[in-house]
Amino acid sequence: MFFRQLPTQEATLSYLFGCGSCNVAIAVDPVLGDEQWFIDEAAKQNVKITHVIDTHVHADHYSGGRKLAELSGAAYCLHESNAGRVKFPFEALQDGQRIEVGNVWVDVLHTPGHTPDSICLLVTDKRRTEAPWFVVTGDTLFVGAAGRPDLAGKETEMAGQLYDSIQNKLLTLPGEVEIYAGHVAGSVCGAGISGKPASTVGFEKRWNPMLTMNRADFIAALTAEIPPRPAEMDRMVAANLAG
Repeated sequence: MFFRQLPTQEATLSYLFGCGSCNVAIAVDPVLGDEQWFIDEAAKQNVKITHVIDTHVHADHYSGGRKLAELSGAAYCLHESNAGRVKFPFEALQDGQRIEVGNVWVDVLHTPGHTPDSICLLVTDKRRTEAPWFVVTGDTLFVGAAGRPDLAGKETEMAGQLYDSIQNKLLTLPGEVEIYAGHVAGSVCGAGISGKPASTVGFEKRWNPMLTMNRADFIAALTAEIPPRPAEMDRMVAANLAG
C-alpha cells in the first residue's frame, strides 16, 4: 500500500492511497484547485485513480471531487443520502459497503452527526493482515476533538447522532487503528482540534476529552462551544451541491 496526506487550505487534509502492485488508488476529500497534485502523485506511483470520495458535502471549502473524477476517469462517490439533494449523478455509497482497490479494502461507515451524510472510511491492507489499519474520519472525529454539529441547523439532534456514530462505529475499532481526520488546528469545523495530523483510536479514547463523556454531557459540551460559521458557507454548500 502507498499513502499520501495533503495539507491544504482552510487547515484541510486530503488523501490519496491505494495498491501500488495493482496500480489502483482512491482519492479522498480533494479541494478545488488541488486536482493536479492528485494526478501527479498518481503518476509517480504509476496508479489509476478509480474512486474519488467526499466524506460529506463540505461547508468550509469548495470540493475538487467532481473535477478530479472527470480528469482521472474515476467514479465520484458520496453517501447515498445525497440522492435528490445534489444536482448531478454520483456513485452512491452505503453503510457497510466494501470497495476493493487491488489489495486494499475500504469499508464505508455511515457516521452522521457533523452532517447527515458524513461517512468514515476504514482501510485494510490485506497483503499485511485482514485487520483494519487506519480510518479516514472526515469531519466526524478529529485529533483531540469532535466535529461541529450545527451545520444542518439541528445542533442538539446532530450532536446526539455524532455521539452515537463515534461511540458505536469508531470507538469499537481496535485501539491500534490509526486515525486520519479531515482537518487540523485552524479549521472552523471543530473546537479544540490538535495540530497533529494523525492519532490512534486508543490514544483518542484515553485522551480526547470529548470521548470520556456520557451522551448528555457530550451534547451539552459540543453545543456550548460551536465555532463561528465558515466564511461563505452558504455559497460553498450551494456550489458543492451543484457540482
